[in-house]
Amino acid sequence: MKQLRSRSSGPRPPLALAVPALLAVVFLMLPLAGILARTSWGELGTHLTSPGTTQALKLSLLVSAWALGLSLVLGVPLAWLLARVDFPGKAFVRSLVLLPMVLPPTVGGVALLLAFGRRGLLGPWLEDTFGVTLPFHTSGAVLAATFVAMPFLVISLEGALGGLHPRYEETAASLGASPVRVFLTVTLPMVAPGLAAGAALTWARALGEFGATITFAGNLPGTTQTLPLQVYLLLQDSPEAATSVSLLLLAIAMAVLVALRGRWAGAPRSAEASHRTAEEPGPEPPDDGTPAPAASPAPRESWPLHAEVTGFDQLTLDAEPGTTIAVVGPNGAGKTTLLRALLGLTPRAHAALRLGDTDVSGLPPHRRGVAWVPQDGALFPHLSALANTAYGLRAHGVPRAESRRSALRWLGRLGVGHLAGRKPAQLSGGQAQRVALARALAARPRLLLLDEPLAALDQTTRARVRHTLRTHLDGFGGVCLIVTHDPVEAVSLADRVLVLDEGRALQDAPPGEVTRHPRSPWVARMLGRNAWPGTATTDGLRLSGGGHLVAAEPLPAGTHALAVIGPEAVSVHRGRPSGSPRNVWPGTVREITASGSRLRVLVSSAEAPDLVAEITPQAAAELGLAEGVPVWTSVKATEATLVPR
Repeated sequence: MKQLRSRSSGPRPPLALAVPALLAVVFLMLPLAGILARTSWGELGTHLTSPGTTQALKLSLLVSAWALGLSLVLGVPLAWLLARVDFPGKAFVRSLVLLPMVLPPTVGGVALLLAFGRRGLLGPWLEDTFGVTLPFHTSGAVLAATFVAMPFLVISLEGALGGLHPRYEETAASLGASPVRVFLTVTLPMVAPGLAAGAALTWARALGEFGATITFAGNLPGTTQTLPLQVYLLLQDSPEAATSVSLLLLAIAMAVLVALRGRWAGAPRSAEASHRTAEEPGPEPPDDGTPAPAASPAPRESWPLHAEVTGFDQLTLDAEPGTTIAVVGPNGAGKTTLLRALLGLTPRAHAALRLGDTDVSGLPPHRRGVAWVPQDGALFPHLSALANTAYGLRAHGVPRAESRRSALRWLGRLGVGHLAGRKPAQLSGGQAQRVALARALAARPRLLLLDEPLAALDQTTRARVRHTLRTHLDGFGGVCLIVTHDPVEAVSLADRVLVLDEGRALQDAPPGEVTRHPRSPWVARMLGRNAWPGTATTDGLRLSGGGHLVAAEPLPAGTHALAVIGPEAVSVHRGRPSGSPRNVWPGTVREITASGSRLRVLVSSAEAPDLVAEITPQAAAELGLAEGVPVWTSVKATEATLVPR
């Protein structure tokens, strides 16, 4: 009772809506109740087993089965085209698909007759060339049923495909799977609920087709007289038998709808299975991120990288084998666009890409040898961790047994070999990321692209996966690009840091150089530094927002530059300081936050940009700092570093 009360809690529906809704339910129920009330239950078996009814039922099953088959062969590619491809006249094509659903069935039959009849557009040619006559033939009944039923499959499957994120298909392509293989092994399995719902509705609609069939194919017993047409005839001679046969069709239709449970436009059941929240069932070895012992890897191959990227991103990228490059920058800087250009998956930018001695610029994504690990891993939810890892090898034609052995080795090396039989929904975030990395490395790529691979993990898991990733990148013979917003990842994993802003490379240098002399305000702030843009003067920097900064080592006057000031170099005072500081500004404390064992104090000023100071809790207490308290800040000229932009 408690559960019932909780489900019924909430505001009651207004009578102005509830009454019409109940009337609608009654209106829909009355015709069904009429059939049930008028059925001669004692003669039901006799009516349903009569020769005419059984013959019509067999013909209906045959016609509906053929109609379903034709709908699958023609409708599945059409649904994919509408969901995945933009082309001129797409709205018109979708209208054509919907037309049979709103067209009166008899009008559809007339249209079919004028197209495929003996005097129609194609009828004479079909009869003269192939000897095929569709009207008044079973094939005509199949054609009529397909015409009115196929839209249900197309619309249902298009909705499911629309709910399937393309990253799964793109990831499969980056692992070496051809478009047809991707469609058969990834797309169709993931939209299976929508496909099954559409197929069931298509079959049920074909089974109950009447108007188009009788108009186009006639009503010939044993040839085109399906069960709905049999009902039409029985109404004239035996209304009781017609009611019994109608009850049979009603029962079939209701069974289909109950089985679908409202999922007639079902979205892919596991489209977001990568967002894992389920607890891990059963005992397992400790998950400490340490790679398990495994056989030695194959001899290392070397694949240097040269890329010239044009379009939204404009840069040249060269890297030696074994190099890991962290790609950083603000949102919209072009980081993901760069990765997708290297994959050949975006029209926004084009990459003239050479890997080793091979120019892959003109090759499709599945033939480039570029493996991609998106932010959520994009593990295929219908495959186990082992099958996911072996996917790229199988796409390259490696025999099943060998690909499974190699996949097990990679899973073992990344410490998740004991999870080989689990589906992605049964993995934690860190485990799933390691499986995704194992899948990419097992595919033997020449270039490895990681898009925010650790962003969704908690701090403890992130540290473990970062250690595992660093270990295995040391043995990778190609080049690895990692998009990240985490300075720890950029410093600990990368040999170089590529800073992008609006598609341009602002800096490409070792992590230490970028840490000491960042040329981007965003990167400086990412590293926890104060970053003030401006124009160099003879003694410092004229700030873009107003004010002036004195620096010990000024740049040539007129140079566009960035002043970088460490928060630990900022002194906070309650009164105006005296002594050596060359840069002194009054301000107000706007925010105080903890950063480890120290406090970060945000100070705003009318004479300078916002400034962050890092002090000890004891110093904050002695100064009596709190939000809204007026203070003075000072920075020595030797602590301000000017970097040309």
